[in-house]
Amino acid sequence: MEHIVAFAVLGIGAGLLTTVAGLGGGILMLLAVSLATDPKVALVATAPALLAGNLHRAFLFRGDVDRRVARAFALGAFPGSVLGGALLSRMPGRLVGIVMAAMTAVALLRVCKVVTFTPRARGITPVGFGIGALAGTSGGAGMLAGPFLMALGLGGASYVATAAVASVAMHLGRVLSYGLSGLLDGSTVRLSLLLLGAVLVGNSAGKWARRFIGPRLGTRIEVTTLVVASALGVFGLTR
Repeated sequence: MEHIVAFAVLGIGAGLLTTVAGLGGGILMLLAVSLATDPKVALVATAPALLAGNLHRAFLFRGDVDRRVARAFALGAFPGSVLGGALLSRMPGRLVGIVMAAMTAVALLRVCKVVTFTPRARGITPVGFGIGALAGTSGGAGMLAGPFLMALGLGGASYVATAAVASVAMHLGRVLSYGLSGLLDGSTVRLSLLLLGAVLVGNSAGKWARRFIGPRLGTRIEVTTLVVASALGVFGLTR
């Protein structure tokens, strides 16, 4: 019962944070669940919950999706995550950490208008494939999508909505691979259903909270969450 309440609160917090800031809830949920269970169980159990949560978030913000970016990213992220999920082996943590740090730096420079660039769709797809593959093998590597999308110039509701669609592609591939591999058993499905329901509640709360957040404060929250969640992602991938 103690764990049930804790996981429910965790799911609500994850949905709220990601809906407000565009990212962060997934990595926090993954790391927290991994402390209470086996890391592999946490990776598998959180995947369906994150898939449903991002589907719900994409629906809530469907009018703000940057379709060009979302389509190009998903074309690479889905097959990449299927491949990564089938392997389910640790990628070199140091390499992932370096790439994550580099993408975060580029995103911050882009937000501060030090550098400006908009990659073509054909360049977004290969990046989506790589990020999807990393997300399938280590979960937290999906944090790379946030800095990349922010570096493209997305912000506010467009950033939240497009990140949700990108995450749907990655988590769909992960769930498919985990299911075909027999990793989704009764215990992981029950845990995932609990997290799923809580995340949906958190999503709705986050959408309500966004009404009181102006553009300037919203950008600060997005950037701060990006940096903190990326640091936690590096920790989770390298520990």
